[in-house]
Amino acid sequence: MHPVLVLGAGKIGRTIACLLAATEDYEVTLAEKSEAALRHLRRTPRVRALVLDATDPTALASAMSGQASVVSALAYAHNPLVAEVALERGASYFDLTEDRETTRRVRAVAERARSGQVFVPQCGLAPGFISIVAHELTRGFDRLDSVFMRVGALPRFPSNFLKYNLTWSTDGLINEYCNPCEAIHEGVLREVLPLEGLEHFWLDGVRYEAFNTSGGLGSLCETLAGKVRELNYKTIRYQGHRDYMAFLLTELRLSEERALTKQILERAVPVTFQDTVVTFSTVSGWRNGQLVQVSDARRIVNTVVHGENFSAIQVTTAAGLCGMLDLHREGALGDRGFVRQEEVRLDAFLGNRFGEYYRAPNASHFSLAMAELGSVPP
Repeated sequence: MHPVLVLGAGKIGRTIACLLAATEDYEVTLAEKSEAALRHLRRTPRVRALVLDATDPTALASAMSGQASVVSALAYAHNPLVAEVALERGASYFDLTEDRETTRRVRAVAERARSGQVFVPQCGLAPGFISIVAHELTRGFDRLDSVFMRVGALPRFPSNFLKYNLTWSTDGLINEYCNPCEAIHEGVLREVLPLEGLEHFWLDGVRYEAFNTSGGLGSLCETLAGKVRELNYKTIRYQGHRDYMAFLLTELRLSEERALTKQILERAVPVTFQDTVVTFSTVSGWRNGQLVQVSDARRIVNTVVHGENFSAIQVTTAAGLCGMLDLHREGALGDRGFVRQEEVRLDAFLGNRFGEYYRAPNASHFSLAMAELGSVPP
């Protein structure tokens, strides 16, 4: 049994605990400051509940005693402390953050890791799985030109002006919409504005829009520096959503009042568990003197896992992290230090029991020319 401490019993943390515990290969403790949040564990067998204040270093250290790994499903601001305590206690570390500065701080901690101790931030969907897919598509080229990554978590039945429902962390959503974004343009690393770069595309008969948001590239800008002319990440939404959010965050300047923005969104925009996750990655470059493009597109809908209904964003995000943790348990992530998502091969991830959620019957997969490049079959 691999003892693991999961911090945070929100939508994603509880899903992670459920998926890990169901394998019976993990001894799972789910820790949360709110006792009310832990009441959901009555429906989650084989998970031990622990009331814990994750801002207390002493309490954190005590909770990590005897744990082989720690998973942070907390707000990103908590992660640097969690990583420091994990380092001291000898536990491997995994998180879901999209925040760039938080990842830099975790990476600095990872430089002092012990043998057998890995630090794997930015797990989940985006960053996370999308980096694995995009990097896999870059293989087989003589020279790269562009790498484009598009991801969205969308309601299946949109019924408001935003054409959107809350499906995950409101703090994370606001962070993505308000923070500067990384991109490579004409071979140069740049910062671009969130909500800009609006584009439209069709996928499987549905028209979507996409625009710049922060954090989704993970560490790919560093990995592909000097190797690609264009690299960017954009969030997918239904047509019209971006204009309303730009009005609220830019014109009304609610980006300067994030706590108020969170209050407004959570009061006015319902949560839904009937959602769909769309991922779309396209890479172009030269091979044998010819400009070639390859793409990978997937759609995952909400599903029942171990008798409980989970939203698509819950399953994809949790499976992304659980897959990386499972690969570490199997010894496939190296012996020590910082691990980038794109270091994992796509076939290794999809072949993992948690990667199967991206290939399951509820996941539609549209792949263009991947087999030609010797990649994973659809």
